[in-house]
Amino acid sequence: MDRPGGGGMAGAAADDRGCLRLVLGVPLAILHLLAGYCCYGALVIRPSGPWDEGALMGIELACLLTIVLSAVALLITAASSVRRVMAPWWFVPPAAMTVVAVVRWVLLD
Repeated sequence: MDRPGGGGMAGAAADDRGCLRLVLGVPLAILHLLAGYCCYGALVIRPSGPWDEGALMGIELACLLTIVLSAVALLITAASSVRRVMAPWWFVPPAAMTVVAVVRWVLLD
């Protein structure tokens, strides 16, 4: 039986795709936010000098966490079932944060 909106089976498939986008988008958005927070921390932490091992280790840890969280987000986004329903721009935030974290780690004071 058709839905009240007259969408029929095509409308049901579109509803399922929208629901799947939500189910996949929320965990990806959470991963992007966590990676962004770590990336922000890596950029904001400033060591007092070359002797400030605590700050240097904090920056390294923040960069590492950014890379790991972004890699997980990229792996989830790269799955074929996710690529079918999610837009390609979902690759951009984790890739950009990975580049920023790697550059920060390499250019560490």
